[in-house]
Amino acid sequence: MKYRKATPKDLNRLSELFNAYRMFYRKPTDIESAKTFLKERISNKDSEIFVAETAESKLVGFVQLYPLFSSTRMKKFWLLNDLFVHPESRSRGVSIGLIEKAKALVLESNACGMFLETEKSNLIGNNLYPKTGFELNRGSNFYEWSV
Repeated sequence: MKYRKATPKDLNRLSELFNAYRMFYRKPTDIESAKTFLKERISNKDSEIFVAETAESKLVGFVQLYPLFSSTRMKKFWLLNDLFVHPESRSRGVSIGLIEKAKALVLESNACGMFLETEKSNLIGNNLYPKTGFELNRGSNFYEWSV
């Protein structure tokens, strides 16, 4: 498996994975909007997207991170916002490889860390993240304000 940064050439294949990711979280299918969203992220360079690619050049997973900043630490902090592996490629270590790529980004960018959020019902993710070094933050409350 090859792990690399996504490029504009990946847009069509990446959009299909991103659409499947959104559907996992009970959003309606919308390939064109997925493509537009990802094209903007790549063009604007406001996120980092890494893909998992097979020897046959098939994209089977991706991770997307957004930069944030920690005022108290006075450093960059990464939000691992999206992680998805196609169901046919699960249980092969692809998620771990993508998380390792995200960790490398944290180190290369001299950031102080990264965090993520997942639903309590996401059993796969909630089992995976502690195995890759993430710790559940029990000392904070997470609040959300939505429109």
